Amino acid sequence: MATTKLLTDAEVEKIPAVKAVFDDIRATRKSDFVNNFWRGLANDPALLKRVWEQLKAVMVADSAIDPLTKEMIYIAVSTANGCSYCIHSHTAAARAKGMTDAQHGELVSIIGLAGQTNHLVTAMQIPVDPQFEVN
Repeated sequence: MATTKLLTDAEVEKIPAVKAVFDDIRATRKSDFVNNFWRGLANDPALLKRVWEQLKAVMVADSAIDPLTKEMIYIAVSTANGCSYCIHSHTAAARAKGMTDAQHGELVSIIGLAGQTNHLVTAMQIPVDPQFEVN
């Protein structure tokens, strides 16, 4: 259960700053669907706008990393942070951007392996090799 109110479309219509962001979300995503994350953030219009602008700058804008890879990175970080909501939402986004079952399987294997080796190296406090350090 949410710890904050999830604004309905009717409630959003009464708050011009929130409506503007929701309209932009819909236009950017070419969909009428606005997910619960944004509906929760809508309780704070300034925070909603700030986070949406950040997301667009990182996840939507043209960059050196392709959109599917960005979503797969987001899935990995969300897994590391234990965010079930983001895992589900970005897995759906990755699938919409063409992620196959085989790619998802490999991604899960990489996430599991990285988690295991991260824990092992942390437990053993292995020093970083000088060759890996940026000068």
